[in-house]
This record gives sequence, C-alpha cells and structure tokens, in this order.
Amino acid sequence: MKVLIVDDEEMIRAVLREYVEFEGGQADEAQDGMEAVRKCRETEYDVILMDIMMPKLDGFSAVKEIRKFSATPVIMLSARGEEYDKLFGFEIGSDDYVTKPFSPKEVMARIHAVMRRGKPAAQAGGEVYEFEGLKIDVTGRNVYVDGEKAELTPKEYELLFYFVQNAGVALTRERLLNKVWGYDFYGDDRTVDTHVKMLRGNLKEYRKFIVTLRGLGYKFEA
Repeated sequence: MKVLIVDDEEMIRAVLREYVEFEGGQADEAQDGMEAVRKCRETEYDVILMDIMMPKLDGFSAVKEIRKFSATPVIMLSARGEEYDKLFGFEIGSDDYVTKPFSPKEVMARIHAVMRRGKPAAQAGGEVYEFEGLKIDVTGRNVYVDGEKAELTPKEYELLFYFVQNAGVALTRERLLNKVWGYDFYGDDRTVDTHVKMLRGNLKEYRKFIVTLRGLGYKFEA
C-alpha cells in the first residue's frame, strides 16, 4: 500500500504517515496541490489523501489535474463539511470524503475500503458491450460514443459497468451505493443521482439507456 498524503499542516501529515507505516504501508507527502500533481506524475500511488484548503493549488483543482492522467482513488480531507463541497468533490472524481477533525483509524478504514472498491472493474476479464453507437470495453476501461472516446470519472466508469453487467435489472439507489461505492460509504441517494446525471451527460443520445424508475432507482435498458 503506497499512500500520498497531501496537506499543508505538517502535524496532520505526520500523524497519517505514522498510521500508514504502522500498517506496513509506504507514505509520501506533499504540502500543496502543485507538489501533489508533480508527485503523481512521477510515482504511482494506491490512494491519495487530499486536503482542500491549501496554498498555491487547492485540493479540488489538484484532483482535476490528477484525473487527466490518473485514476488513483482520492479521499478528500477537509474542515468544510457542507453537502455542496462533498458533491463537488465527487463530481470532479474523488472517491470519498472525510471531514476534519477525523480519527486516523477511520481514515485508514476508508483507505482500505476505496482500495477494495477499485479492484472489481480492473479484474473483470474480456467484457465488451455494444448498444447501437455506444461501446463499453470493461477490460480496457474505455467507453466510446459514436466512435469517440468518452472521458468519464473513475466512479462514472464503475457505475456504467455495473449498469451494463446488470442490464434489465431494477437497481435501487441503495443497491447502487452498496455495490459501486461500498457498504461502508457515508453517502446518500443524492450521490447516486448526481453521478447518474453526469454519466448521462457524457453518454449524449445514449443516455436513453439509463431509465429512471420513479421512487426506486434506475435500470439499464437497451
């Protein structure tokens, strides 16, 4: 387990590093968003712990830059606990959100959770789906809309893969939260709705395949 800890407070970095190393992992540190982006270009990490309020480049902006070349799971760390901040973090591609002050043990539990959630799609073998002009390559983790590659966030990929692998099945929001985000994810139905809205936007006319089931959830029909 290799973790990048990004925070402008040295004490927080030190505490998190201690917990990561205590569990046998390796910890690297960055004190601002610019340093974090540079280190992510140079090194491959299993998880990134990203503070939001930092000098030079804030956490949200850093995640946007990192998502241009890496799908490494990101857990946001912030004293700002407003729902808007959490949803915005998910929209730009973060995987989880922890509000300060936090328990280092909780952060470690979340690190293990996002690492577990990141495995299924990567391990899926030989799966390619085509629905009219929509091509979904689970193995290569690519989605094409009328021959053009769609740029999805890591969570949008996982959501779409789960939809097509359960085509024709009515999926409740609770089930989607459990299967795509993990049973230990601290989110609610609006998290699912926000990601479905973003996913539909990226699928363009093929958004029609994701059908809303009023009062229940969604179903992939093609």
